[in-house]
Amino acid sequence: MNRRPECYEIHDQRFAGLVQGNAHLRQLATGFEWTEGPVWFPAQQVMLFSDIPANRMMRLTMDGNCTTFRQPSQYSNGNTRDPQGRLVSCHHGTRAVTRTEHDGTITVLADSHDGKRLNSPNDVVVKSDGAVYFTDPTYGILSDYEGYKADPEQDAHNVFRIDPKDGAIASVISDFTQPNGLAFSPDERLLYVAESGSSHDPEVPSIIRVFDVQGDGSVTGGDTFCTIDNGLPDGFRVDTDGRIWCSAADGVHCFAPDGTLLGKILVPEVVSNLCFGGARGNRLLITATTSVYSVPVNARSAENR
Repeated sequence: MNRRPECYEIHDQRFAGLVQGNAHLRQLATGFEWTEGPVWFPAQQVMLFSDIPANRMMRLTMDGNCTTFRQPSQYSNGNTRDPQGRLVSCHHGTRAVTRTEHDGTITVLADSHDGKRLNSPNDVVVKSDGAVYFTDPTYGILSDYEGYKADPEQDAHNVFRIDPKDGAIASVISDFTQPNGLAFSPDERLLYVAESGSSHDPEVPSIIRVFDVQGDGSVTGGDTFCTIDNGLPDGFRVDTDGRIWCSAADGVHCFAPDGTLLGKILVPEVVSNLCFGGARGNRLLITATTSVYSVPVNARSAENR
């Protein structure tokens, strides 16, 4: 293992070609309670992200100008962009997944399953056919810090799919302790899902699992793709070459498509999530505890290409 200046750990020489040796981690904004859910909107050249305990969403430009986008946000957590460029969000407060339309109105996509309220939708991704997949752990109802304390009504901590044609909600995975971040491979044949149950149970492995996506939108499999060796996996993104860039306690971990740890970008705060952004789409925008950081990489997002 070799180190590059300041913020890089090279575990595999392939990672040396993905980072810039003279590029430093830059703090774009700070002073938040717990940053999460970054999503980049290229047309506006802005990033939206959640400050969950503060019950607000923020709007950030690459020059560090940060303003309030929405408050209250119903304790929004994960956010993404659908193929039509609309904001899709998970909310702990309303225990719902919503879509913000182009005219600013909000459409509720899901808030219950089988007649019972969802737990607390956490992270979300939209497939190119419009199907919405989201995770539903219990973090937002464990206390009044990131939502409203309540007993779970769902029998499991599911990964759900919302059908793009009729809006029907189905559980596609139900064997996680606490499912968290999720993303598709570039060809959308694989779905990766983070297991973050070690946050409350050290016996739960800190892993990302990989599933095969079937033609009807269901998934099979669920083998371990990789293990996080410092902290736990929260949010993550996949680049155009199928590499995973994942949050961890010490920064961002980059994995090859075969699960090999290539390297790390070290961050001085615990990382919750990240996305690709910037004018050329080659900057990692990292939400980490009280701050947002940026660093250029030689990769771009596979999401909504």
